[in-house]
Amino acid sequence: MTFAEYTQLVKTIDHHMELYYNEDTPEISDYEYDALMRQLKSAEKEHPEWVTPDSPSQKVGGRATGAAEGKIKHNVPMLSIEDVFTLEDVIAWTDKVRAVHPDAVFSVETKVDGLSLTLRMRGGENGKMQLYMAETRGTGFQGDDVLANAQEIPDIQKELDLPYKYLELRGEVYMTHAAFDAYNAAQEAAGKPISANPRNLAAGTLRLLNPALTRERGLSMFVFNVQDGPQELMQSHCAALDALEAAGVTCVYHKRCETDAEILQTIREIGELRAELPYDIDGAVVKIDQIAYRKDFPAGAKYSAGHIAYKYPPEERTVTMDEIEVAVGRTGKLTFTGIFHDSETGKPARLCGTSVSRATLHNQDYINEYKVGIGGQYRLYKSGEIIPKLNGCVKEPEHIFTAPATCPVCGEPLIREEDTADIRCVNPACRAQLSRTISYFASVNCMNIVGLGETLVDALVEQGYLTSYADIYKLKDHRDRLVEAGIIGKEKNTDKVLKAIENSKNNSPVRLVAALGIRNVGVSTARALMAQFASVQALAAASIEELTAIQDIGEATAACIYEFFRHESNEKILQELTADGVNMQMPKNDDATQKLGGKTFVITGTLPTLGRKEAQELILNNGGKCTGSVSKKTDYLVAGEAAGSKLTKAQELGITVLDEAALLAMINGGNE
Repeated sequence: MTFAEYTQLVKTIDHHMELYYNEDTPEISDYEYDALMRQLKSAEKEHPEWVTPDSPSQKVGGRATGAAEGKIKHNVPMLSIEDVFTLEDVIAWTDKVRAVHPDAVFSVETKVDGLSLTLRMRGGENGKMQLYMAETRGTGFQGDDVLANAQEIPDIQKELDLPYKYLELRGEVYMTHAAFDAYNAAQEAAGKPISANPRNLAAGTLRLLNPALTRERGLSMFVFNVQDGPQELMQSHCAALDALEAAGVTCVYHKRCETDAEILQTIREIGELRAELPYDIDGAVVKIDQIAYRKDFPAGAKYSAGHIAYKYPPEERTVTMDEIEVAVGRTGKLTFTGIFHDSETGKPARLCGTSVSRATLHNQDYINEYKVGIGGQYRLYKSGEIIPKLNGCVKEPEHIFTAPATCPVCGEPLIREEDTADIRCVNPACRAQLSRTISYFASVNCMNIVGLGETLVDALVEQGYLTSYADIYKLKDHRDRLVEAGIIGKEKNTDKVLKAIENSKNNSPVRLVAALGIRNVGVSTARALMAQFASVQALAAASIEELTAIQDIGEATAACIYEFFRHESNEKILQELTADGVNMQMPKNDDATQKLGGKTFVITGTLPTLGRKEAQELILNNGGKCTGSVSKKTDYLVAGEAAGSKLTKAQELGITVLDEAALLAMINGGNE
């Protein structure tokens, strides 16, 4: 692995850590995340000089958010547990422990998939212990005090009849499948968004500022460790949990094991029960029972000593395909959704705590690869414990599903894009993609019609005022009806939007061409096109050969442009735009040159006299091309004050760096 690849891997893992620990919106499964971490650790073992204190291998959890009661420094760091993925790794670890402590015994327990929480209790005047603090893991060293919310969790005892002065317990807050299903059912009935999985919902609930909502959602908690306390609870881990259970504390399932055979058997038993448990687990934790021995087996800054976690493979179910839905997305792309039932139960499949009956089938190539059809049986798993995906065909159907030849919404012929698996409807008047097409036309980088955003466009389409983006310029004819209906707003707001529409008629044809929604044609391509044609009409009449002759216009893009302007509905729309007075003519530019023709520039930092947009226009007016990021294709970096990382990258790639004076000299031939 190169250092650049290592740096990218660190960024990727940091991204997923942020989503998991702080946003409660993971994109990948624990299994996929663990695979990334294994790559990282392997690279850092080979190159220890790369390791920094902020490496994902050295960090614990996320950040303290400051939610609920406020931030708190942990008395005992809340570290992670190092993962292993084979039973051989488990035995290798127990062998290492016994090599130092031959009399070591172990606890094997469920690894509940939830949010870690530490409870602090102290002796009270009544001779009983009182709960006075509840802290989330946060960074591992500092978290949030969520006492008010914790007191609403039935499993958390506010008072314990124990004779100790101080007790610190760590556990896992989670949500049962029943509580999770009840929450989502209520959300769905109210027309509100549903939650992706129990872990995310539990984490978000614990951080809420309203304890009443915490109470309503029905969180639960298992205690799995004594962090600090009296000596009698700091000797045997299993004995401590047993004593706590006798006092009314809800503790995690645990079993004391003396031999490797017992350890492996317990891990297998937990794995077999995984689907039947009323809550989610993602592994089995193996701990040294003698607490004093744990300090002899440190696992680094990130992990607590004396523990490992065996991670089970992703959960799978076999499902039978009942139906395949075909829909047209807002970009015209066909989407396929499989609807199925669990082959064993006849009900929706149960995976990772949720009931699943639908999964995306992506495209026709995917359907062909997995032999998807009605009556076929398939292995199903969840990516990121969120997104259901097929994982192979178990029983082939009689017929593999084939996409329709015409759009299911507008009836127009569909096209399969060259060198892709995408099938699209290219009719811009298709109602399935109409709102998206019009919103894009009006967006800031296109016609820049201020006030005509997606919400308003959706309303105008729904009410029948917009059937294509050409209809935007006919809205003035419906001004009084729009005001009366209040679709845009009162008179002032309506007139403001109508004025913005009128003003947009004077935009450069470059903006118009970019706004038309031609495949592969954005602002930069539109600029390159209109540098060669005097009008949009001239562009519309251009041949494939004329288009491909333009620099940076390949055959695929040329074909998209050519076909767009020869579609009957697009020809009609162009005529309507012309009739409504939308500018189609490029202004004559006597100052334009090709002095920078074929060269790609990136501008960074603050230039002495030129604004960034001014410098960009100067480059474009002289035949150059501007991009936002430095790459091997960049010819020049124009750098001003505080150039930053782009300058560093340009220097690493050997790209020529110009200041403002050098740029002007290139354009003016040395006569600024």
